[in-house]
Amino acid sequence: MQRMRPSVAATRRLSAVALTASLALLGACSTMGEDDPPETTPEGSPAPERVVLVTHDSFALPKKLIRAFEAEHGLTLEVRASGDAGTLTNKLVLTQDNPTGDVAFGIDNTFASRAVEADVFAALDVQPPSGAERFVLPGATNDDGDPVLAPVDQANVCVNVDDTWFEREGLAPPETLEDLADPAYEGLFVTPGATTSSPGMAFLLATIAEYGEEWPDYWERLLANGVKITDGWSDAYQVDFTQGGGKGDRPIVLSYDSSPAFTVDGDQTTTSALLDTCFAQVEYAGVLSGAENPDGAQQVVQWLLDEDVQAALPTSMYVFPVDSGVELPEDWARFAEQPSDPATVDPEEITERRDEWLREWSDLITR
Repeated sequence: MQRMRPSVAATRRLSAVALTASLALLGACSTMGEDDPPETTPEGSPAPERVVLVTHDSFALPKKLIRAFEAEHGLTLEVRASGDAGTLTNKLVLTQDNPTGDVAFGIDNTFASRAVEADVFAALDVQPPSGAERFVLPGATNDDGDPVLAPVDQANVCVNVDDTWFEREGLAPPETLEDLADPAYEGLFVTPGATTSSPGMAFLLATIAEYGEEWPDYWERLLANGVKITDGWSDAYQVDFTQGGGKGDRPIVLSYDSSPAFTVDGDQTTTSALLDTCFAQVEYAGVLSGAENPDGAQQVVQWLLDEDVQAALPTSMYVFPVDSGVELPEDWARFAEQPSDPATVDPEEITERRDEWLREWSDLITR
């Protein structure tokens, strides 16, 4: 899942600190085949142990939090971005026997069951924060029943509207998925595609949750009503949406429930999330099976659940924390309203039918 958010988050890759100290030469008098001495920093102290975090392209946390984690645990954190959540999942499954890192973050509930079935993750030993139990993925355990994924953040993909545009035009904004197919809103909606975007996939799942096996009929009506489909969230929101960064002409866009917190003008927000159109998303972290540094990986997962990181999630990655005790930023508390009953689809059904649904969706939009 490419975690595009209401503000374009630049991809941040944190390179590992290079180990520059040379191995000490064996003494000439050494005749017993002694082991090489450990590497040292220029100051002469043991070099930090490396732990590799594999994640999606939109991972971003304040550098001061990363430095504090490294100092506390004597670790160097290397972050390897691996595309969106779908690409990340595919890579983790394909490299299950020879993982490219120690710990993974960013697989969401639309993809996680596939990775769990492929035994990508090892057993976890972390202390979850208060309230996180609400977001635990059913079935995310190993053969012994041990949990393998920890929920880290949550948000909802929702249709958003430009309130100022609708007020200016004297048109009541839509409220439901069904409204989007109404001729009154012809040519006004833009959404990223399901095959190229995580939010787009979530929107497809929202329509499947709402219409069941009749979802293709709904999409035919939506297409007939002039919906525009883009490759990704940034194209839809920043280019085509009237409240985006460009000169868009579409006042209805697929985005997030947090988006209105980023369109505040004075004392009000200029956009609204339609809470009857939302699909729940949760992102998880887990220790990779076969990790070179499993202890460090466990510490990374625990760090992502700690209060300081949880409190940084809204402003750094534009998602809600799973820690119910974390105080949200003021604009979030006022304008980022979450749905009380977002749409969901059983993770096992997603795993079984994802490819089928995407093929059918692709056939519909290319007719």
